[in-house]
Amino acid sequence: MFFIYFAYFCFKVGVMIAFTRDRLIHAVQELYGKDLPESLIQVSETRKEFEGEVTIICFPLAQFSGKNPFETAEELGGFLTQNHPEFDNYNVVKGFLNLSLSNDFWQEQLVHIIEHKDFGRSAFSGKKYLIEFCSPNTNKPLHLGHIRNILLGDAVSRIREFSGDEVIRVQIINDRGIAICKSMLAWKRYANGSTPESEDIKPDHFVGDYYVLFEKKFQEEYEHWQDTKIAGDWYDRDKKENESPAHFFKRNKNNYFNSYSDLGASARQMLLAWEKGEPEIIELWKQMNGWVYKGFDITYDLLNVHFDQLYFESKTYLLGKEMVHEGLEKGLFYQEDDGSVWVDLSAYKLDKKILLRSDGTSVYITQDMGTAEQRYRDHKMDGMAYVVADEQNYHFKVLFALMKLLKKPFADRLYHLSYGMVDLPEGKMKSREGTVVDADDLIAEVKNEARMGIEERGNLSMLRAEEVEDIIDKVAIAALKYFIVKVNPQKRMVFNPAESVDMQGQTGPYIQYSFVRIKGLLEKARKQDLNWHKGKYQVDVSSYERDILVQLVQFPDIVTQAAKDYDLSTLANYAYRLAKSYHRFWTEVPIFKSEGDVLAFRLSLSAATGKVVSKAMELIGIEMPQKM
Repeated sequence: MFFIYFAYFCFKVGVMIAFTRDRLIHAVQELYGKDLPESLIQVSETRKEFEGEVTIICFPLAQFSGKNPFETAEELGGFLTQNHPEFDNYNVVKGFLNLSLSNDFWQEQLVHIIEHKDFGRSAFSGKKYLIEFCSPNTNKPLHLGHIRNILLGDAVSRIREFSGDEVIRVQIINDRGIAICKSMLAWKRYANGSTPESEDIKPDHFVGDYYVLFEKKFQEEYEHWQDTKIAGDWYDRDKKENESPAHFFKRNKNNYFNSYSDLGASARQMLLAWEKGEPEIIELWKQMNGWVYKGFDITYDLLNVHFDQLYFESKTYLLGKEMVHEGLEKGLFYQEDDGSVWVDLSAYKLDKKILLRSDGTSVYITQDMGTAEQRYRDHKMDGMAYVVADEQNYHFKVLFALMKLLKKPFADRLYHLSYGMVDLPEGKMKSREGTVVDADDLIAEVKNEARMGIEERGNLSMLRAEEVEDIIDKVAIAALKYFIVKVNPQKRMVFNPAESVDMQGQTGPYIQYSFVRIKGLLEKARKQDLNWHKGKYQVDVSSYERDILVQLVQFPDIVTQAAKDYDLSTLANYAYRLAKSYHRFWTEVPIFKSEGDVLAFRLSLSAATGKVVSKAMELIGIEMPQKM
């Protein structure tokens, strides 16, 4: 895909590795009088079980020395430590040269991190990307599945911006179709004119209740119909061998909806009336969608996410239908006897796909075709990513193949960020049956867990009530976001609200607490009027400090890698490792019991850690509280 192709060439080499590569080229020139080709340079970070920070693989370099790899490594190690003070020690394991970086090197990096305002940020690439995420239906409120979608999309947008791209956050509002008509029909038949205000219900929840009510009424209708002669004849005619009536009618629920159901027929008639623009139906549609949008905005505010542009299926499906007719005229698509339009995608190792129904109404792929075309007309983007669950993998393979078949200029610039579904410990959710976990309810539950934990610790009793509420909000949202983002997007996951706020686990609140601890440390230093940021210190860097420094200089590469792979878990797990290393440093190294350059260096290291861990969390949408 274009996205991954471009990101690969943007990937930066780590400062330790880049520094070592340059010195290695110089060493080979000086020792052996030959230029070292880039293809033979193999430098990596040293594995944890060995001493050192960078490792040079010397097997391919033996051809320059005329010696075996072990002797070559020894010779190079000696030259580098004698001629480049940034290396203060080395060891050789077979043909692997492990180099330790000196205190001077680490201090230079520490100063750079503290003084560089946007440490880790890439220069502007000149590239423009659209990130589509959330994209809800207007027949129900946002739910747990949307939460993962929103948090991934928001974090991807943030990290690509930090990596130098212009990002436009978009969503397609699925505001038309049979599902929308189900909630509209249920309200029209059963609401007696009630509104979200009259019932005191959040407006998107109000509409969602009628979607659930439609399913309930439909199920009642279906159960009564199964006792009719028509149903019995259908069962006798089409049942499989030894198939029970219960299994048969469960299997044919959709067929009943499309062929026999009164509610199904009414919903389809409403859809046709909507597409014809009948004023009464359009007015009802606008009213109910307006309720839902108002409810969505409340949830987006809770999650601190925003969108730069909205697209509406009710508008883009028309452009999609034009594209279908265009393809039909060019012979790319074909029409069945019943009038439906299809495409054969066997050339793309896919099967046949319907594009327009026999009655002329569009399907989901139709509006996605129109949306993609409209976005390119609007933005001429260099790439577009769709954040959509893995249940739609096939759908996007079809969409991308259709764009190639139609020879659209953006066809190779599309990417599907596929992610696994989210379960709760209790199991899966089903929105039509009313067992879905609403996003707002989940946020409230996590906030309640955060409140209980904070009140149990009792260390905020001196703050004003509004300050405590602000901290609870930040901790709860951090718990929710971090727990979701720390898992590789492709993996299905279980979200546990109680685990998400655990201050001892791999959680957002744990990382927030590390930041708050650093803020408290630096505030204490300020009150003591300590001049800790000197830039040059006469110190011996301990193993605890070196561990933190190694991680700090990795930050730009971690960001770039996460952007390249569209895997925010890379950054989330990095933030946890850094916070954990700082906790170990805090526990084992007596910061305020030291003095002079040692104290100043440790305060500087703390400041750099706070800066980087805060930025890492900001890139996944998490705010840091000042107290906890």
